[in-house]
Amino acid sequence: MTSAQPIAGTAPLLSVSDLEAWYGESHVLHGMAFDVAPGEVVTLLGRNGAGKTTTLKAIMGIIQKRTGSVRFEGRELIGAPSRAIAKAGIALCPEERAIFSSLSVEENLMLPPRVKPGGMPVEAIFEMFPNLKERLASQGTKLSGGEQQMLAIGRILRTGAKMLLLDEPTEGLAPVIVQQIGRTIARLKQEGFTIVLVEQNFHFAASVADRHYVVEQGKVIDMIPNAELNDNIEKLHAYLGV
Repeated sequence: MTSAQPIAGTAPLLSVSDLEAWYGESHVLHGMAFDVAPGEVVTLLGRNGAGKTTTLKAIMGIIQKRTGSVRFEGRELIGAPSRAIAKAGIALCPEERAIFSSLSVEENLMLPPRVKPGGMPVEAIFEMFPNLKERLASQGTKLSGGEQQMLAIGRILRTGAKMLLLDEPTEGLAPVIVQQIGRTIARLKQEGFTIVLVEQNFHFAASVADRHYVVEQGKVIDMIPNAELNDNIEKLHAYLGV
């Protein structure tokens, strides 16, 4: 397997090793291991059912039956509850987006508490997603899929989290909205956020990420730097079945 170490000489912000996780009796993760350096965007690529979303949930402590190590800024989080992991500065944007349909855009946006200083000001979020400012009073049910995704991302930017776990942010979105999400991720990287991205859209992943971890049967089987993607395209297609 290719080395799973991030940029040489850079201490990882997030280090996952020997991570095992279960849904009830179903053993899903089998020794997940990868590192993410500060300011990196990395993707977890793999077929459906490979364990990518489970990995994000296990990092956040949403899956409670887990063993191994999840270290963030050098601190071990594997035994910590979800609220403590959030307070440490990690935020998850789930695939289902979790927008409260009975609440307005403004109420959804302001719902999560600030966990650390330095959260993105609301005006900066509106600058990034002008649609949200225009629709502040709209109910969650009235938003398009793209607007729901913008709201889901904007909501976690307020919290002060420095590491963002984004689960399938482009799923079901029109190409023009996918491009906007790509520009958003590029801007967040410029502003110092560190991002782990689960993504089925390989072409989108290639446009935003520094490195790609290939996940199969609950573990990382390869790591491909984005700069070496073209040289490994056939291998990657074989991994992903595309």
